[in-house]
Amino acid sequence: MIQSRVHISNLREHVGRTVTVFGWVNALRLQRTMQFVIMRDNTGMVQVTHKRDNGPLEAQLEALTPESAVKITGRIVDAAQVKLGGLELVPETIEVLNPAAAPLPIDEHTGMEHRLDWRFLDVRRRPAAQLLFAVQTTLEQGMREYAYAQGATEMHTPKLMGTASESGAEVFELGYFGRRAYLAQSPQFFKQMAIAAGIEKVFEIGPVFRAEPSFTSRHATEFTGVDVELAWIDGVEDVMAFEERMLAHAIAKVADAHGDAIRERFGVDLIVPTTPFPRITMAEAHEILRKGGWDPEGIREDLDPAGERSISAHIQRATGHEFVFLTHYPASIRPFYHMRPADNPTVTVSFDLLWKGLEVTTGAQREHRHDVLLKQAAEKGMNPEPLSDYLNAFRYGCPPHGGLGLGLGRVLMVMLGLESIRDAAFLFRGPNRLTP
Repeated sequence: MIQSRVHISNLREHVGRTVTVFGWVNALRLQRTMQFVIMRDNTGMVQVTHKRDNGPLEAQLEALTPESAVKITGRIVDAAQVKLGGLELVPETIEVLNPAAAPLPIDEHTGMEHRLDWRFLDVRRRPAAQLLFAVQTTLEQGMREYAYAQGATEMHTPKLMGTASESGAEVFELGYFGRRAYLAQSPQFFKQMAIAAGIEKVFEIGPVFRAEPSFTSRHATEFTGVDVELAWIDGVEDVMAFEERMLAHAIAKVADAHGDAIRERFGVDLIVPTTPFPRITMAEAHEILRKGGWDPEGIREDLDPAGERSISAHIQRATGHEFVFLTHYPASIRPFYHMRPADNPTVTVSFDLLWKGLEVTTGAQREHRHDVLLKQAAEKGMNPEPLSDYLNAFRYGCPPHGGLGLGLGRVLMVMLGLESIRDAAFLFRGPNRLTP
């Protein structure tokens, strides 16, 4: 009779029975009279215990190597002396499904860059890395739940473009049947076209490409973006309200499903944010920071990373909140399609969202009037001809709208207290990394 698989986390329910477990060899302790193997699957670890008897099982266990994929059938025994779950698996048959070469190319002391070279082993061997992707799944599920509940339509927009998106900078160029094509650095133009198509609330979770030669802990050349666009808004406040409620819902879902595990594996107490999040204008942020002595050379309109961390710390001291919306960025550093208030065209009705000092989102009300878009593009020195397909969407009754783009990896970085976005992706892509 074929034994059905039992996960290690469920072995307590099978004490006294014979079960089959699939997994990897985590560690070996081959003593003079006893052989101990720590076996691991994606739910936990169990000790396999065998007394040497010069039989075939002894030889099989002796030949095992760490990370070999194995199938072990045996009896589950209650063993209080075993620190690992108080259980033992006494083997009856062992099948090596795929032996692992020795020695392994990484261990617990291996640095990040070399770990990334062997990412499949890195993720397999570290429960924290496995947990990260479970958290990511729950986080995305929570964001989708909220978006669906608000009547949003999930879209899948092209990642190949015939013209460079937005400013035309920081895009990857590639050949396309004798022509030039570009990888989309944002679904921005496409989701605005969806608004013009009469789809009132749009969201997408998908890849984004940025040809930035940045080597910081928070930049990647390919990452997962969460993009939202909302029609018929009264103002940018509608967009910020959507995001803060979406994040609060998704974070609450993560806390409920994984809060204890996050505390154990990452040492982070995940706090579910209350809404609304604090808001502060860029001008107010500059005033607060300069009173504290912040005035970095060359930074007059935006905030540098130190400024973002400082303003977040100030807001947390003042309000107890980990999130803050920075609003009304200068028009000079925002895209041409960001709306500008009639009473102050030097700024935009836009925002960034900071979480614990890290920018995780950029958003704005978009300019939906064709003539104003042409004017603002000209001010930026942009040729409207390559933008004709995009601009046509605003010639035939496009409604007022706004939206946001959120970096999933950055959210996971802050949520789990990671030092680098490299650990927040399965296979990281940066200026110096295109493999594996």
